[in-house]
Amino acid sequence: MKLGIIFGGVSYEHEISIVSAIAMKDVINVQIEYIFLDENRDFYHIPTDTIKSKLFSSSEYKKCQKLLLQKDGFFTQAGFLSKPKKLEADVYLNMMHGGDGEDGVIASLLEFNNLDFIGPRKEACTVSFNKFLTKGYAHSVNVKTIDYKYFTKDDEILIEDFPVIIKPVRLGSSIGVSVVKSKEELEYALDVAFEFDDAIIIEPFVNGIKEYNLAACKIAGEFEFSIIEEPQKAEFLDFDKKYLDFARTSTALKADISKELEEKIKEKFKAIYNTQFEGALIRCDFFVKDDEVYLNEINPVPGSMANYLFSNFDEVIKKLSKSLPKTRKILINYEYVNKIQASKGK
Repeated sequence: MKLGIIFGGVSYEHEISIVSAIAMKDVINVQIEYIFLDENRDFYHIPTDTIKSKLFSSSEYKKCQKLLLQKDGFFTQAGFLSKPKKLEADVYLNMMHGGDGEDGVIASLLEFNNLDFIGPRKEACTVSFNKFLTKGYAHSVNVKTIDYKYFTKDDEILIEDFPVIIKPVRLGSSIGVSVVKSKEELEYALDVAFEFDDAIIIEPFVNGIKEYNLAACKIAGEFEFSIIEEPQKAEFLDFDKKYLDFARTSTALKADISKELEEKIKEKFKAIYNTQFEGALIRCDFFVKDDEVYLNEINPVPGSMANYLFSNFDEVIKKLSKSLPKTRKILINYEYVNKIQASKGK
């Protein structure tokens, strides 16, 4: 199998996507074709044997072959005397974190051009990229979330009970997130969050709450679960701690929880995944308080594809690549138009 990994994108998480994509070389035993989307939204074919993070920070990647996304694949740009050549790949993996990758942009392009890909589809991106919409989606499938308030830049924001946690609505990797313990800290935290987004959510910060991460996908109608991990953290899992996860390739430790709690978390995951996320391997982060399970967030393109939560990640990706949703074929036969014309005697 030849796997095309698409990464980069116009996003605050652009660099994280690079680190995450490079890590795939060590955990997927297939031929990989790397496809990089730069800040100008130009695609480049990056040779697998030379890919490294410095290639991008130095802009050396611009010496690589440019690609064009067209119907049925990526093609090299034709020269004066040459024809476009198709980059051979059997399936593509969306590894763009944040904008372009998790907001539905690349999913729309891949679907429009008839490419098979592993990753969230348009509707899944809509409900997972926006934390405000995620809350509503979770409640619609009977999964609880922590209480929250939604604000935009134009709103008056008054908080009486501290501590709280402030999050940009459309951002991941804990970028722009702050724990605020007093009114004196509020203004600065709001400035930080609004630097990255024009909308935020504010939740109560609950000390001592347990957090668990679970990744999975659906293959031939059955769930393929990872272990459940309890991430080790101080106050909350900030950007610096998360950043280290994007290059993780060693298997994490399984959380020491009861079988009953494990099943509860898996049932909530199934409710979230539903049919909405078919074709994607996602990670859900849950809170547990007083034996109740709450959804914290959905990671539709998790860091390093959460490979470290699986003992058989290579096998899971290969099986998922053969169990992707198909676009419904719609027959256009102009029957309605022809009836109208016939009724008019034309």
